[in-house]
Amino acid sequence: MNLLPVYAMVIAATFFAGANFVLAGIILPEISTAWAAALRFLLGALFLLPIILWQRAPIIQLIRRNWLAYLILGGVGITGFNLLFFEAMNTTTADNAALIMATNPLITTILAALILRERATIQQLIALPIALFGVTVVITEGDLSHLMSLRVVTGDWLMLGADIAWAFYNVLSRRLMPKESSAIVNTTLVMAAGALILTTGAIVHGGPIQMPSPMAAIALALMVVGGTVAFYLFWNIGIQRLGSGRTSIFMNLVPVFAMLTGIALGTLPTAAQLVGGAIVLGGLSITMIPGRKKPQPTLDAGRERTRTELETES
Repeated sequence: MNLLPVYAMVIAATFFAGANFVLAGIILPEISTAWAAALRFLLGALFLLPIILWQRAPIIQLIRRNWLAYLILGGVGITGFNLLFFEAMNTTTADNAALIMATNPLITTILAALILRERATIQQLIALPIALFGVTVVITEGDLSHLMSLRVVTGDWLMLGADIAWAFYNVLSRRLMPKESSAIVNTTLVMAAGALILTTGAIVHGGPIQMPSPMAAIALALMVVGGTVAFYLFWNIGIQRLGSGRTSIFMNLVPVFAMLTGIALGTLPTAAQLVGGAIVLGGLSITMIPGRKKPQPTLDAGRERTRTELETES
């Protein structure tokens, strides 16, 4: 089975997630947290809906059979994660948030073992500390003593909550995501469930929505198309094909891509950050090494073993 296209999609998903950290900084000064989260997924669901209608997906039947699964996944992975994420970005720094999210692969691996009985491979166990070290180098710019000077603020605790919510989404997606429908249909319906909850909350508690500036509107559009539609679609495919633990390790690429997005906006990285990014990529490449498969007994070997057992019994 060729998994390279799946790896490519997961890496693309982490690129969009990294860009979200920068885009959120442009959106939040002009749009409230509740409405920023609601618009992101309401527009994302409306973007995908014509596609699955064109595919003639049995939407009503799928909702009747799987409404609880879609509601749980939308509540945890969309409503819970994004409300906590946007609220955290109001008070914490992108560096702190990215460092906290770097622990997501470890949390996901633990939850996958507890809930799914999904064993971590030797490649994952080797890659986890290497990738986490690389992320730390990127964020501290090579001076690990910076970790001692990081101040824990309310936003950091909110980001930890978002981190845990995302780990649960990774694991629950593997368990609850309906198998009878395609990834794009599942992504649309999960997104719609989350958008329903978020929009209801924004109407009740989000206050009046304000017209954003052209820059904030462009940032929101990019977050909807790339950081929402493409991200959730590609990530869900990765979880179903690679498993929760192996897919989650790629979250370590998020701060690396956040750094690259900053380069596009004129912020040049340091040499230490480039080295840290290379360490992350090196750690992730280990997870792509195929595991050794146990040799399957051939038909002739099975017959020979049966003949030997009969002779022994006689």
